[in-house]
Amino acid sequence: MADTDVKELTTDDAPVKARGLEGVIALESKLSSIDGQKGELIYRGYDINDLAEGACYEEVVYLLANGELPTQEELDDLRQQLRNERVLPTPIMDILRNVPDDAHPMAVLQTTVSALGQYDAEANDMNEAANRRKAVRILAQIPTLIASFDRLRKGKEPISPLDHGSMAYNFLYMLNGEEPGEAAERIFDVCLVLHADHGLNASTFTGRVIGSTLSDMYSAIPGSIGALKGPLHGGANREVMRMLLEIDEQGADPAEYVKQKLAEGERVMGFGHRVYKTMDPRAAILRDMVKELSEKEGEMKWYEYSMAILETMREDKGIDPNVDFFSASTYYQLGLDPDLFTPIFALSRTAGWTAHLLEQWADNRLIRPRAEYVGPKDRTFVPLSER
Repeated sequence: MADTDVKELTTDDAPVKARGLEGVIALESKLSSIDGQKGELIYRGYDINDLAEGACYEEVVYLLANGELPTQEELDDLRQQLRNERVLPTPIMDILRNVPDDAHPMAVLQTTVSALGQYDAEANDMNEAANRRKAVRILAQIPTLIASFDRLRKGKEPISPLDHGSMAYNFLYMLNGEEPGEAAERIFDVCLVLHADHGLNASTFTGRVIGSTLSDMYSAIPGSIGALKGPLHGGANREVMRMLLEIDEQGADPAEYVKQKLAEGERVMGFGHRVYKTMDPRAAILRDMVKELSEKEGEMKWYEYSMAILETMREDKGIDPNVDFFSASTYYQLGLDPDLFTPIFALSRTAGWTAHLLEQWADNRLIRPRAEYVGPKDRTFVPLSER
């Protein structure tokens, strides 16, 4: 929607009121589209199922930033740019060495991405070419930040990034200290593709609001990370895994466990979505991955628990799972710690966040909604001496 069309959302010039901005169109975007009724997600016109099956994450990064899928030459160039920027500045590594071992991984990520701006000579250069270079640097360095933090808190030395391999391959290598197998790399790469963008969600909107003030990328991306940290957004997948682990530890029946939570008025994380009115298409892809991983490992319990919960929620509440529900057990079966699930979400979503910032700055307008005042009026001021 163009700025000149915004008045179509008003009646007699009165502002639209929608709690949580639900259903309000704030801006136009060419990046991704969600059809909640069909359960459809597209990036730049391409269905998510086709991209998950046929494209690697770096192709999706290029697509979101440039509007077209890359040629082989363009993909090779982007991959080399990302590889060239993987190493962290020494002062950032010093920060990681000094954070508490029990620090929240998302808080560490937010702090260190912000700090990266102090060591980027182009941090405050707002021309498009500089912003594109910064987007590559941030995207390349976030995997190194996450992996280095995780190893340091476990008493291990960080592993230097490779000068070859995909982002998925390099991240798993830096995290675990061994080169991943082909299946693990492929599955993790698909996870990155699925989380790369998702319309004007809370974290993306946060980043665009910050960007609309013409603040820089090293301010906007940490803002998005802060929004993603919340359990009603990116933090939900961690809560899903906590639930699955609790079921396993208690030896509980998954269906009865969920029924009890519902009876007590508790929220079952990983279900329902503000936009989708049917199953999240990303959840369907991840469901198949969980099954594949389970069969490969000869351990079906996580898949069986998940399917029992899914069926119970459909029967009792009539709602389907979202991407967080199956991403939890996918990541867990890849050997990732649950408190890294949300930082990994951020790793992937940085492709979308940076592309949205580039789109915002290409035709910028300050995002400045209004609030309806519902407080008292016409109060009489009383001097301090008389209160």
